[in-house]
Amino acid sequence: MKIRSARIDEVGTIAALIKELALYEKAPELAVATENQLKAAFFSENPAVFCDFIEVESGEIAGFAIWFLNYSTWTGTHGIYLEDLYVLPQYRGLGYGKALLVHLAKICVQRGYDRFQWWVLDWNTPSIDFYEGLGAIAMNEWTTMRVEADALRALAVLS
Repeated sequence: MKIRSARIDEVGTIAALIKELALYEKAPELAVATENQLKAAFFSENPAVFCDFIEVESGEIAGFAIWFLNYSTWTGTHGIYLEDLYVLPQYRGLGYGKALLVHLAKICVQRGYDRFQWWVLDWNTPSIDFYEGLGAIAMNEWTTMRVEADALRALAVLS
């Protein structure tokens, strides 16, 4: 297998994997991004989000990692935020998820980034155990906050 960046002609594959991940996470109705939106995000002149594929010998895509840069004011450096990590069921247990995490960790180290972070659903015990086995620690003292949809529009017009 090899890890490589997604190509513009593979936007459909990215979209399909996002939908499969949403189904796995029990929220398929929330995966509404269009191929045009993905194309604009990943393949613009200066993209701010990136997709790396795991490709097996046959040329099939076994999984992906979608990530972008974040920034820590405390360390003064960028880091990588992993938005999505997904390996197709038939390829699980072969080390591909670990390979994607190692790949992104190497990017952090090579570029001098101090942090590599992501979210995991609290019910996803197999993934939590897997991540902790690689040295990740749960940031349980933090609460994720989100404003979206009508609440976002209402917040935007406050004075």
